[in-house]
Parts: sequence; structure tokens; C-alpha cells
Amino acid sequence: MKTVLKTFAAALLLGVAAMGVAKADPVKIGVAAEPYPPFTSPDASGKWVGWEIDFIDAVCAEEKLDCVITPVAWDGIIPALTTKKIDVIASSMSITAERQKTIDFSDKYYNTPTAIIGPKDQKFGPAPADLKGKVVGVQVSTVHAVYAKKHFTEAAEIKEYQTQDEANNDLAAGRLDAVQADSIALGEFLKSDQGKACCDLKGMVAPDDEVLGPGVGAGVRKEDTELKDKINAGIKAIRANGKYDEISKKYFDFDIYGGPTQSN
Repeated sequence: MKTVLKTFAAALLLGVAAMGVAKADPVKIGVAAEPYPPFTSPDASGKWVGWEIDFIDAVCAEEKLDCVITPVAWDGIIPALTTKKIDVIASSMSITAERQKTIDFSDKYYNTPTAIIGPKDQKFGPAPADLKGKVVGVQVSTVHAVYAKKHFTEAAEIKEYQTQDEANNDLAAGRLDAVQADSIALGEFLKSDQGKACCDLKGMVAPDDEVLGPGVGAGVRKEDTELKDKINAGIKAIRANGKYDEISKKYFDFDIYGGPTQSN
């Protein structure tokens, strides 16, 4: 009987100990549900791939975080974070003062220019005077929508779309005169059969740090300081150990970390 009791007690202690070292809850990484190549896109099997997926996977591995990619509609991604449906936004979101009223950000992890594209048979530039009388497409709830409304409204009509793909498709179909977005994302469109057939680069917009911000960061809840610190430590580590450059060279032939203005 004593042996049985000792065995039971030992098993109970092991169970309690196991509870003490129970696996932490997964960290839900929110990405915009629509494709945004080369940063985030689902492959043929539905698995999310791209530079930003590889980047956040490397950060999570460095900090031993159990991260799960969680697609969310772009225009609801900040509410999804604040209501704890996701824990981190890693979806090419620009760090801006307006967004920082609601959420916090990690350190910058990339920064690329903002561009205007349009039909090949139309010659114009990215300045307000160049866009006079034109219809300019932008994705809703992005820094590009804010920028276009601030700088182009007096000259052009601004049309907002739920996804970047919708804006690009309307440009290709002749329903828009121009589109503003991140230069890398637009570059991917211009490489596509549809983009090559219809459009070309018109130039980079003038800087506006207040609107476009200093770069892209990972969005976190203001109270999640420990998670923010881990993400920052992970970014610093992969920048130092060469992993960041290793990932970037798979997608780009330039330094994506730098640049004057950037993405969403």
C-alpha cells in the first residue's frame, strides 16, 4: 500500500511539474489576408510564403517563440490586434504617429520608397501637378491613402480599394489613370504579364515623414512590452548574425532595410 501511495505521489508531483513548464500559448502573427508579393502570399497549398514570412519566422526562431501565421482582413487588422484575435501585426505596416495612438511598434525592419505607376502610353510624373484631372487608386487604410488625400486631392480624384490587387486590376483595365503604393509591391505587379502589358513606373512621390513614417515595424499592443522587447531582440540578432541578409538576398538585389519612405 505504501508503495502504491509513493508511486501516486510521485506521479502527482510530476504532473504538477509538467504544468509548471507547460508550453506557452502560440503567438498569433497577423498578416493581411490578400496576397502582397513578395512580402506575404499564400502558395498553391495555402501556406503563407514571402520575405516577411521568412523574416518573422527567423525572429520567432531566434527568440524561441511559437508563432502561427494568422490571416486577417487588412482594414480590420488593428482592431484584431487590440481585441486579442492576433498578437502581432507583421504585414508591411508603416510606423506612423497616428497608428501609435492605438498600438505600439517594434523597431523598423524594412523601409522602401513609395511609387506611382500608370499606363505606358501616358507620360506624367508623381507630383500633384502631373496628376491633375487623373483618377488615382490607393488601398484603403494605408499610408498611401492618407498621402494621396493630403497631397493630390486638389488635383486628382482619389479612389480607394479594399486590396492592392483590385487597384492594380482597375489600372490595367483602364478604369484608373494611376496607382500609388509601395515601390516593391508595385514592382512585382509590373513584372507580371498583366503589369508588363499595361503599365510602367512614373516615379517616386515626394517625402512626407509625418504621413509615410520612418519605416515598417511589427505592431503590438501597448501593454505587451515583453513581447515587443523579444521582437526587437530578434530583429537585432538576425541583423547581426547575417540571417536577415540571407533571407533578403532570396528576394532582392538591394538593401531593403534602408530607403527614404515605405509601405502600407
